[in-house]
Amino acid sequence: MTVPQVGVVIVTHNARHHLEPCLAPLAASPLRPRLLVVNSSSSDGTVERARELGAETLVVARRAFNHGVTRELARRHLATPIVVMMTPDAYATEAAMLERLVAPIVGGEASVSYGRQLPREGADAFEAFPREFNYPAESQNRGIGDVGRHGIFTFFCSNSCAAWSNAALDEIGGFEPVLIAEDTFAVSKLLSRGHRIAYVADAVVRHSHAYTWLQEFRLLFDTGLVRATHHDLLARLPDEGHGVKFARGLLARVAREQPWRVPYAMARIAGMYLGYRLGRVGARLPVAMQRRLSSQDYYWDSEFAPGAAQSHAGSR
Repeated sequence: MTVPQVGVVIVTHNARHHLEPCLAPLAASPLRPRLLVVNSSSSDGTVERARELGAETLVVARRAFNHGVTRELARRHLATPIVVMMTPDAYATEAAMLERLVAPIVGGEASVSYGRQLPREGADAFEAFPREFNYPAESQNRGIGDVGRHGIFTFFCSNSCAAWSNAALDEIGGFEPVLIAEDTFAVSKLLSRGHRIAYVADAVVRHSHAYTWLQEFRLLFDTGLVRATHHDLLARLPDEGHGVKFARGLLARVAREQPWRVPYAMARIAGMYLGYRLGRVGARLPVAMQRRLSSQDYYWDSEFAPGAAQSHAGSR
């Protein structure tokens, strides 16, 4: 089967040290993808290093950066039939990852597919468990009819390693300006139009983060905020059942491996829940308070923040 041209977008900011382990397995792919490093005004030589490694580059001003709009600009810049979105700290475990990732799109089984994320070596339970919970060993192919079984997880996707049909993105108007979760919103639109999403368990990257209690609180605040203020479809879906399963699983893992850390695990879970619930009512808070609670500090200074001039028509 002939594979159409594939473009890969790596969105970066001060990520010079990540570029070689991120780009090397992609460049080694037999698909010979176009590699585009998009940079939001780094000061560490990210752009220069990307060019040395053979990647194309695209620079956007920090004030103009947005998770959705910047990726929209990049995928239109590449204009390849299939576009893969990645973050620089997601390292493919082998050169075959890219072929496996795009296979459901090439085969017409889905319009978007995302890969499995494993925790980095040495990750503790708090860093490793979210990856194990959200990225199981079995592949999936989901459609809008699976909401009854999977709930809000039906729309789960991660642009840390996801492939998209550019034609399908054109159909829904592409990625839009959002605080976070541009991938989930795009998936919700695609599935509502009859498209499908594939989870490819054998397309593997190493990617995880050692968040603090406060960082998790802020991330969950952002999650609650965007679910409450964007897309009635997501806002209406039952989502706390998924959170309860996560909490139970994390507690069981910690109790089994490090029982003395159970109180700390309970405190972390409480902080995540508090952040999420506060986010669900966050739209009623003053913008200054939303900014203080959010994990995305640059967003509130950008041209896409509430109250800012939103002149992004040229990037859509």
